[in-house]
Amino acid sequence: MFVRIGNTPRDYAWGSTSAIAELLGTAPSGKPEAELWLGAHAGSPSAILDPAETGGARDLAEWITADPTRALGGGAIDGGADVARLPYLLKVLAAAGPLSLQAHPSPAQARAGFARENAEGIPLDSPIRNFKDPLHKPELIYALSPTFEALCGFRAIDESVAAFDALVAAASGGAARPGGAADARPGADASPRAAVLAGFRNRLASASAGSAESVLRDAVAWLLGGGEDVNVLVDAVVAAAAVLALEPVGTLAETYPGDPGVVLSLLLNHVTLRKGEVLYLPAGNIHAYLSGLGIELMAASDNVLRGGLTPKHIDVPELLAVLDFSPIAEPRLAAETPAPGVEVFRPDVPDFALVHIELEADAGAGVSEATVPLPGPAIVLCVDGTVEVGGAGAAGVAMHRGESVYVTPDEASVRVTGTGSLFLATTNASL
Repeated sequence: MFVRIGNTPRDYAWGSTSAIAELLGTAPSGKPEAELWLGAHAGSPSAILDPAETGGARDLAEWITADPTRALGGGAIDGGADVARLPYLLKVLAAAGPLSLQAHPSPAQARAGFARENAEGIPLDSPIRNFKDPLHKPELIYALSPTFEALCGFRAIDESVAAFDALVAAASGGAARPGGAADARPGADASPRAAVLAGFRNRLASASAGSAESVLRDAVAWLLGGGEDVNVLVDAVVAAAAVLALEPVGTLAETYPGDPGVVLSLLLNHVTLRKGEVLYLPAGNIHAYLSGLGIELMAASDNVLRGGLTPKHIDVPELLAVLDFSPIAEPRLAAETPAPGVEVFRPDVPDFALVHIELEADAGAGVSEATVPLPGPAIVLCVDGTVEVGGAGAAGVAMHRGESVYVTPDEASVRVTGTGSLFLATTNASL
């Protein structure tokens, strides 16, 4: 069964006013358009365009509640929530500015946090609520723009120490810009900056005498705990980074002046994705998207623990409790290519997998059809061209740029013909 769905982009302040509309061929609203949600999450369930197809249900959440066997098949009962549910949420995300520094809990952490806040009587819609559900929220992002900028995961300590060495030099009276001459700063202004930068640099360098994880934990706890010394450090980092033209410090400081997240950004991997590349962010990975257009796919949870770069609720102790402080390389996710024109991005969780299908009308230059097996319910989004999408049972539907459909798992597979580019989200089993 193929059910046409749609939604209205969410107008978060950091969103682009044009990127989603340009991608999908829709009229811009004139407001920021940050995220288009395709799924059944209660925060913004996708509308069913013809409710007569689903017994009158007006959106996916309503239909799944009324007829879970038809909508989800027999295998989509989520153990964490103990209800029939669509376990993933597909988004088009357009960031014109940085999102908050955040991390998401593991399944065990989510269950414990949700139960604890329920016992404390914190309403689900409270702005100070951390755990909105008992579920984890791993996610991936596929870059659609020429570049997509993000911070993600703690980088090697020695890389951060080297960055602070350069900042100390800049604050001490001069540092060479890349390809340029040294810029001097007044000595009376430089001395306290150099001292506080050197102090934090030494805090990081002490990792050689102990575990990197514990040193990072202590440094992050001190940073996010606030205080006068932290304020001086933020000011020193911003001033010295301006000498070095160091990004993304300048952008973050301009957007969130005085925020300790500006310093924290120097401890994280700064990743530039090219179009078609993917990041995967598991539980405990601290991250912040900075700019770009992408397809985001995640477990259908609303559990976000924030540490900075946001006016929203920040809970430092809870964030520290879920963070993974192990230094890692850039957490990119490579594609599997089971067939020509088909890429599959498969994380290490059962909730979701992302399929990208690229078809060409001229078979000599590519492929004009592809078939993808369905391990569970699927959502298909067409971002370019015109294609015909069919399955094992129902008649095919024509899809144009900007259109999306929900596919019930009894179709067993999705066969696509034509010319265009599509993304398919489904559960993560054999594809």
